[in-house]
Amino acid sequence: MSQTSDGDRLLIPVSEHDHTQGGMNASVILVEYGDYQCLSCGEVNRMIQEIQQQIQLCLVFRHFPRTHLHPQAQKAAQAAEAAAAQNKFWQMHNLLFANQSALDNGHLLEYANQIQLDIDQFLQDMTDHVHAERVTQDIQSGRQSGVSSTPALFVNEIRYRDAWDIERLLTAIL
Repeated sequence: MSQTSDGDRLLIPVSEHDHTQGGMNASVILVEYGDYQCLSCGEVNRMIQEIQQQIQLCLVFRHFPRTHLHPQAQKAAQAAEAAAAQNKFWQMHNLLFANQSALDNGHLLEYANQIQLDIDQFLQDMTDHVHAERVTQDIQSGRQSGVSSTPALFVNEIRYRDAWDIERLLTAIL
């Protein structure tokens, strides 16, 4: 049996506070710490979507914007949270990953319109940074679990550290 260090374990358990897709009682819970401007995160997001078509799992997304590398990642994370406040997190999440090179204010507003958010509320939330603390909490939970870069995945609370290809990820999940 292999041993794992604290840096290989998810220390903050999944809860109703998290953004989840699929039931939390699924046999596989996949937690991703991601950054909307990180190209590797975009690739992993596409792999996860393929895997979700093959097997049932619970996907959890937690924000981990690496602002020193990706200056628009924090704002994009807050836009996802503003959408979450209107019960449209996953719609915004998918748009942000599909448009990683277009995350400026104008594009974020365009995406908010596209998924039919209450635009006044969205703009107010973004202007007042209403959801910045939520993003910070995700970052802190990631750091507690040893996350320092993205993407970072945990399969049933164990850190995935293999190659980023669908076959290996699927093998780890199964």
